[in-house]
This record gives sequence, C-alpha cells and structure tokens, in this order.
Amino acid sequence: HNIQNRLPDLSNVEQIYNLACPASPVHYQKDPVSTLSTCFVGTQNLLELAKARNIRILHTSTSEVYGDPSIHPQPEHYWGNVNSFGPRACYDEGKRVAEALCYAYKEQYGVDIRIARIFNTYGPRMAASDGRVVSSFIASALAGEDLKITGDGKSTRSFQYVTDCIQGLYTLMESSYNQGPVNIGNDGEFTIQQLAEMTIDAVAQMTGRSKVSITYLPPLADDPVVRRPDISLARKILGWEPTVRLQDGLQKTIQWHIDQGESR
Repeated sequence: HNIQNRLPDLSNVEQIYNLACPASPVHYQKDPVSTLSTCFVGTQNLLELAKARNIRILHTSTSEVYGDPSIHPQPEHYWGNVNSFGPRACYDEGKRVAEALCYAYKEQYGVDIRIARIFNTYGPRMAASDGRVVSSFIASALAGEDLKITGDGKSTRSFQYVTDCIQGLYTLMESSYNQGPVNIGNDGEFTIQQLAEMTIDAVAQMTGRSKVSITYLPPLADDPVVRRPDISLARKILGWEPTVRLQDGLQKTIQWHIDQGESR
C-alpha cells in the first residue's frame, strides 16, 4: 500500500514500523514531491492509525537530518546543518518534518512514538541499481568495471550491516524510551576511498579475477563530507551496539551478489 493514500481497514495491528520512503538519492530525487509527500502525508496517516488504535509506532528517520555536520561524530542533540533548497532537501527536510510530526502527535495526542535515526545500512538483497555506495561498488567490481567515486574519496561514512540495524530497531521498539530520536548505526568510520579499496580487494580474492580500478567524478551537490554516529545513547538506554565488522559484512554481501549472478 502507498501510505500517501488513505489506509485500508486494518485489523489486529499491535505495532507500526514505518520504513516507507525511498532512501537512495537516485530514487528520492526522481520525484521529490512524492518523497516529501511520503514523509509528511504518509507519516501522518500512520500516526493517525497509531492514535486511533492507541498503539506504538516506530518511525525510521535518517542520519541525513544532520546534513553536512559541523559536529563530529553526530549526537542526537545536534540540530544539523541542512540545505532546505537543494536536490537532497526533499529527503533531508522530509525526514526532519516527519520527526516533528512524531513529536507533535506525542505532545498533543499522547501517541507512543519511537524514532530511529538510521545511518548507512547495507547487506544482501540490495539491488545493484539501487544507487547506494556499497551495492554500486560491489556490482561494478563483479562486472569488471571501474568503481566510480564522486569527489576525491576522502569523504567518510559509517556502514552498518543489516542484521545490526534490525536488532537496533527491534530493541528500540520494545524499549520504554520515547523522549526523542536514537542513532542506530555503526560508529566505525571509513573514507569512501577505503570502502572502494576494500571492495576491490574482497571481490578479487573471492572470484579470482583481476582487480578493477577507480574513476573519480565531480562531487555531488550538498553531499556530506563526514558521517559518523555517536551511539552513546543507544548503548545506554538499549544496551545495543553493532557487532558485524565492515570486512565481514562486505564479504557476506558480495557472496550474495555472486550467488545471484550464478543463479541467473
């Protein structure tokens, strides 16, 4: 169902996990108005359901609410540095207004909310055409093509394996904490250059093929220079932290892509 539209009659709903939104720049920039509508109208439809049923809702926000941060790593109390008039604004500001909606429904109607700010997450089942960096790098390396880095490769990101993310979301949902957003991410920080080199080496080792090269493209507009979560709050209130190393998660993800290629 498209949550921008009126929800159907749903029975036996005990909790709501709202993960509905395109998360890749390639996808959310195709239809920025729809992306904003998903964030505002869609989230409001789900909050209305939560209010009517008196049930708990977990909204998945994003590290992009911090924009190009002036504080590093990023704690939940940092308000961010976001451009509201640019190609990424539909997603960044959409997620920010969704958080504001959650706060408003909590204060005005007593809705039991949870907000998770998810940092870069990867793993099996991400389409090669998804447009996000891990799946794009793996697909290119397996195809024998150059890995394309936008910018000089010095920008940093923190990569969280999908099982860690799932555990974080579930633990937050089942917790009593509803006072504000919680960062759910891996606090290991890597440059895009490091990720590219790790991917190239792993693919070559796992397939026996020659290593591919790296091509550098112009930087993207408003692309954050650094990204790393401060997960002190999640450790304190949830007893949660990521356990999967990037090297291990990459191997699992690469193997899935290899298996998919062989099955085709």
